[in-house]
Amino acid sequence: MANNNVDQVMSKSTNIGSHLTRHHFPKGFVFGSATSTYQVEGGYAHGGRSLSNWDVFSVQMPGKIRDGTNGCVAINHYNQFKEDVSLMKKLGLDAYRFSISWSRILPGGRLNGGINREGVQFYNDLIDELLSQGIEPFATIFHFDVPQCLENEYGGFLSPRIIQDFAEFAEVCFFEFGDRVKYWITQNEPWSFTRNGYVGGNFPPGHGSASAQPQSIHALLHRCVLGVDPTCVCGDAGTEPYIVAHNLILAHAAAVDIYRKNYQGVQGGKIGVTNMSTWFDPYNETQEDIDAAARAVDFMWGWFVAPIVTGDYPRVMRERVGFRLPTFTPEQKKLITGSYDFIGMNYYTTYWATNKPTPPGTPPTYVTDQEVEFRSVDEKNDPTLPVSRARIDKTRIRYHQEHFAYMRQAMDQGVNLKGYFLWSLFDNYEWTEGYTVRFGMIYVDYVNGLTRYPKLSAIWYMNFLNKKVLPGPKREVKEKEEDNTVKNA
Repeated sequence: MANNNVDQVMSKSTNIGSHLTRHHFPKGFVFGSATSTYQVEGGYAHGGRSLSNWDVFSVQMPGKIRDGTNGCVAINHYNQFKEDVSLMKKLGLDAYRFSISWSRILPGGRLNGGINREGVQFYNDLIDELLSQGIEPFATIFHFDVPQCLENEYGGFLSPRIIQDFAEFAEVCFFEFGDRVKYWITQNEPWSFTRNGYVGGNFPPGHGSASAQPQSIHALLHRCVLGVDPTCVCGDAGTEPYIVAHNLILAHAAAVDIYRKNYQGVQGGKIGVTNMSTWFDPYNETQEDIDAAARAVDFMWGWFVAPIVTGDYPRVMRERVGFRLPTFTPEQKKLITGSYDFIGMNYYTTYWATNKPTPPGTPPTYVTDQEVEFRSVDEKNDPTLPVSRARIDKTRIRYHQEHFAYMRQAMDQGVNLKGYFLWSLFDNYEWTEGYTVRFGMIYVDYVNGLTRYPKLSAIWYMNFLNKKVLPGPKREVKEKEEDNTVKNA
């Protein structure tokens, strides 16, 4: 569907996309927002939930978190979900994407450890509340939180044993919630989980190599933070990330296989995975930097997407990582290829990429395998600001307006884009940043009872999502009436 209004808006140097509304997008295009369990739920020791890797990591290693905090309470979504769903309804969201706590459903990590009925009931209540308000639930099965008992027992995603345990967890979710949840995301940003947990050491389990950590602000990548404890517990950044990624991909495919064989025909849902990539532009217009930018995409997006599309890792990774990159058996290739009904992309920003040759004798890591250096707006949490000023977030509005404009242009050029989930619905616990940044449309007062207040971006999104068709100019209305008269004559 061509859209001349979008083209006119995009031709301007400022206010790109500021005139767009949901009516510039096709009927059925899904507009939503998202959160994740550890970042918002809290209730870490309530309702039969066991400890997750993030509970242990953030509490036992507070130096890894910028403000030394944890998500044990977060924003208390566990006890305030009805209030939160009411806010979603007011905004006019089509859908809400949330994640399910593995530790809350299977406290022992696997099926033979028992299903926690209190945990199941919590998500049943949340799903039912969403549906009662006309909001479509999109459920993410894994968003960085592994039961700590599995980490202790066999190293979590470092072991192929987790593939079966993950599949069992996913099947419990399908059976318990799939009669109402019609959109499943197996994993969220497996790249972030892998890179930050097993290369830089700033996610649990804190593995990596000192040489693989960013040394300056120019070297930072998504979810990497300076100013925190750089110590890596142990690990090998040249082998472990590739093992973990391999097991994540196989776990994803195993869950998809179970859903397709046993549930999809009855429940009628769709299943996919959400990966992430920033975009990379060459820092210099040299062939070396152009190649470096392409490598950066392959080592981030291609690492997890190429296998489920083609059955193998990108060629450049095979060439550069060599024997350290695991291989898929013929049976595994068959399992992973095409293991998605949709692919989600989490996108945040763009970096400059420049070629950075590795000095001879440097131990191999995921970072040195790429031979790329990255060069570069978070909304910082300023506790001195009154709520009235902290709610002003015009930069966030411009960010999303511009994305909507270019999304619409991409769709006009043939991109099969089906929805947009704004991150994040609420201010929340932002992993290694703790509570020092605020990414939400809804301001959460961390000092005074976790009270929610809509920011300017929430009001803007509410108006953007208004389903009422506003009347056009009088002349346009008159022309339509005359046209109808001719058709009815």
